[in-house]
Amino acid sequence: MEESILKESKMRKHVTVVGAIHIGFGILGLIGALAVFFALNFAKGFVSGEEIPNVVLSFLAASLPLLIGFMSTLGLVGGIGLIAFKSWARYLIIVVAALGCLNIPIGTLKGVYSLWVLLQDDTIKLFNSN
Repeated sequence: MEESILKESKMRKHVTVVGAIHIGFGILGLIGALAVFFALNFAKGFVSGEEIPNVVLSFLAASLPLLIGFMSTLGLVGGIGLIAFKSWARYLIIVVAALGCLNIPIGTLKGVYSLWVLLQDDTIKLFNSN
């Protein structure tokens, strides 16, 4: 009985850490998306006379910040949900972490740790009991 309570307490800490990591990276990602947006729009000013570079930079200035912002928002919302121990947040962060594994090396570390924590039997029991 005492071992079960100890495991639950340990997994609560891990889930809270995963939530905090995703909140932190979500905020940094949103700031990064803004920086990419402004940098690419600034760069468009240097190629205003050229058609192809202007089209490419316009496409990148629209799509990259949206992609970064979308993934960062998912991580931020999921991290907040994890700290509140919402079951939907567990599923959301599993998907975000799996996609984040493609972002080598930091995203891989964050993704593997998140997946390790959220796929543990003790964590599943923790979310089912709430």
